Order: sequence, then structure tokens, then C-alpha cells
Amino acid sequence: MDKALYVAMTGARASLQAQGTVSHNLANADTAGFKAALANTESFRIPGAGHASRIDAMHVDQGYNSRVGSQRVTGNPLDVSLHQNRWLAVQAGDGGEAYTRAGNLSVTPNGQLVTAGGRPLLDENGNPMAIPPHQALDIGQDGTVSIVPLGEGPQTLGVIGRLRVVEAAPERLARGLDGLMRNTDPAQPLAQGGDDALTAGVLEGSNVDAAGALVQMIQLQRQFEMQVKVIQRGDDNAQAANSLLRLGG
Repeated sequence: MDKALYVAMTGARASLQAQGTVSHNLANADTAGFKAALANTESFRIPGAGHASRIDAMHVDQGYNSRVGSQRVTGNPLDVSLHQNRWLAVQAGDGGEAYTRAGNLSVTPNGQLVTAGGRPLLDENGNPMAIPPHQALDIGQDGTVSIVPLGEGPQTLGVIGRLRVVEAAPERLARGLDGLMRNTDPAQPLAQGGDDALTAGVLEGSNVDAAGALVQMIQLQRQFEMQVKVIQRGDDNAQAANSLLRLGG
């Protein structure tokens, strides 16, 4: 069979994988703090003897779009918007440390501070953050959490801990299958984000360009259809060549 079929097949496969990335972005267009995944293709020369004319297409994960999403003022003290390259540390399903920019937080009935997805937030010591019973709560720009205990006056604002907010450039993080980011170099822990890491009462939206993603989906669909036609034409040519060989034999 003509090797061109396999070359065209790799292009079609890369287009399908890129469609999966774009559809994932579209599904999270309304997810707070979501960063659009980036996808691209690169050429890969098939090794072996002969002329180097067989080039496959490979789908590659190029990380995420680090652009800050739209800001929406909510006035909710449990809504926080992370500044550029700042991430909230949370406890992942495997018990390890992971990172998110989803700032729509909540307090569970047992007093645990969690993300909208139910992930416990970690304090600066790496322990899950617990919130005692309170009548008011405030999160400072450096991640410090303060409360007014039940039965106390508004002037009795006490600090109960500080959120672990790390600073990480895009190349230091990779997205896991659970949607959380993780340190690409665990041997070098990420540093605390400093005194100006977040803004409370504001929520960051997704940075997905929904209209652009829809156009990209259409382009990828057309590209996939073209690659399938190349496969069909290559198969037709191969069958015609085989028929001629049989007749000539």
C-alpha cells in the first residue's frame, strides 16, 4: 500500500486531536479562572533508508494561554482574582499539591475552605485551610485570611492563616488529567506569591475566546475532510495500480 496513506493518516489524526483540545476549551468558556489549552503540530521525519520524503504530522501540547481572563466584581469575600502568574495551591485527589486559578471559593459545613470543584485549599504550611465559625471573613492581597468570630464585635478581626499562593511562569506548570496544574520540576518548589498576589471580591473568568474557538473548529473540520480525501484518493490509486499489475501479469 502507498506510504502516502500513512502520512495523510497522521495529519488527520493530528487534526482530530486538535479538535479535542478546542472542544475542551469551548466546554470551559464559562469556567472561572480557566486557561485555554494550546495545541499545534510539528513535522516528524520517518527514519529509515531511502530519500527523506516521508514526513508525519505530530500533535503537540504547547501548554496554556497565560493571558488573564475577564474580571467581574462580585463583592463576595470568598471570590478572589489571582494576579498574573499567581496560583492557588490545593490538595489534589492523590494528596499532592496542585494549582488552580479558579477563585470562586466556599466554606463547607465542617469549616473547610474549598474551590468550586471541592478541592481543599492549602495554607502556607501546606495544610488544608480550616475556617472557624465566624460572622465575617476577609482575604487580604497577600492571601492572609482573617475572620470576626461569632459573638464578637466587628473590631475584633483576627488572622487565622495565610493561603498558599504561588508564583509560577507558564513553563513551570503543566495541566494534569484532572484539570489542575502541577509543578514540572518537583525538585524546585514554587515560591510564595508575595504581598500583592490577589484581589478579593473579584472573580476572574475564563480566557477562552469562544468565537475564535468556533472558527478554529470549522477550520480543523475542513482540514480533516481534506486529509480524508487524500487518503481516499491514495487508496483508489493503490487499487488501480494493483489492478494494472494483475492484468499485466
